[in-house]
Amino acid sequence: MLKILTPRAAVRTSLWTVLPLAAVLLTACSDRKPDPQAGKGAPPEVGVVIVSAQDAPLSLELPGRLSASQVAEIRPQVSGIVLKRLFTEGSVVRAGQPLYQLDAASYEAERARTAAALQKAEAQAGVARTRAERDAELLKADALSRQSADDSASALRQAQADVAVARAALDAARVQLDRTRITAPITGRIEVSTVTAGALVTANQTQVLTTVQQLDPMHVDIVQSSAEMLQLRRQLDGGTGSRQIRLLLEDGSEHPQAGMLQVSGVTVDRGTGAVTLRATVPNPAGALLPGMVVRARLLAGVDSDAILVPQQGVSRSPTGDATALVVGEGNKAETRRLVLKRALGNQWLVASGLKVGDKLIVEGLQRVRANQVVTPVPAGAAKGKKAGAGAAGAGNPAASATTTDASASAPASAAPTSGTGGSR
Repeated sequence: MLKILTPRAAVRTSLWTVLPLAAVLLTACSDRKPDPQAGKGAPPEVGVVIVSAQDAPLSLELPGRLSASQVAEIRPQVSGIVLKRLFTEGSVVRAGQPLYQLDAASYEAERARTAAALQKAEAQAGVARTRAERDAELLKADALSRQSADDSASALRQAQADVAVARAALDAARVQLDRTRITAPITGRIEVSTVTAGALVTANQTQVLTTVQQLDPMHVDIVQSSAEMLQLRRQLDGGTGSRQIRLLLEDGSEHPQAGMLQVSGVTVDRGTGAVTLRATVPNPAGALLPGMVVRARLLAGVDSDAILVPQQGVSRSPTGDATALVVGEGNKAETRRLVLKRALGNQWLVASGLKVGDKLIVEGLQRVRANQVVTPVPAGAAKGKKAGAGAAGAGNPAASATTTDASASAPASAAPTSGTGGSR
């Protein structure tokens, strides 16, 4: 016969069923021993590099400014009206190429006048020569006094001097006439013109008509401190340095042609304590322009057995000192204070603070502090391990299927319990 339970009786029956199970679970938990490592995590994993000695090229990067190897400012040497401009602005002109033509009418007239004056002087000199020769013959025949013969010879010399003066005046007139056609003194690239046809120009005026600059090769004026210059000179004299330089342009690119250090200044600037060095750089393509700011990389020598470390492994303390973390005894992180010489690319050249064989921490620095036990691995290995683990979890369908099956089976196993309770 089916027995129907009241709600209160059903609750009492469920409690008597659950309480013994809860007592068993509490007893099992109380018998479990505490895990001493439960509150402690595993030592953090850090990437390290082994410090080693190597030969480091000591290159200096110094600021510099480009200038043309030759510069000619074009100014008129005679006065006149500009008739025409004979060049294309911005083009390459050759030495002797005409640039401007001035009005030459007055200078042509002066040349003609001086030519006529020369002809007159030459005619008078011819008459004086004939007279002097005749008087000399008469003097030999005692038909003329010596005084008259001497006067004839003096007149001839005066006429010859007049010829020389007239010839010099003609040469000067020709020079002035030639200067009405202004030519390029050097070969180079010409700037824009500051005057046009019809402009009046005067001799030796301060305003330039245009400028011609020789851009191949180019000069690089490099500013260097006097102390660095003395060190560089010793290295050049000792043969460990090089006179070759490389230019880094404003956009970060490197000029393809190498330059050569030529001369150095002889005076130290009193305000900055710097000396100007000059180098010559080929510029066949015309990519370098006067006035550009560049950085000149100069190989000052080679530092043998130098210690170079990645810059990511060096940090700064609040006082500005360079510090680094290394793995010491017992895999404990130790703080080292470094003395740095200079930066070489993405590395620091270390003067002191590290020795060969030290394990420098370069990865995982944000998870480590001094005197903490760490797990050192080669730099880059920790990232690869994490990436591999993530790939395995994402690409393992068996694990996903197992998890899905377990979650799906949980409600199925709970369903009979619910039904059993309800039947009771």
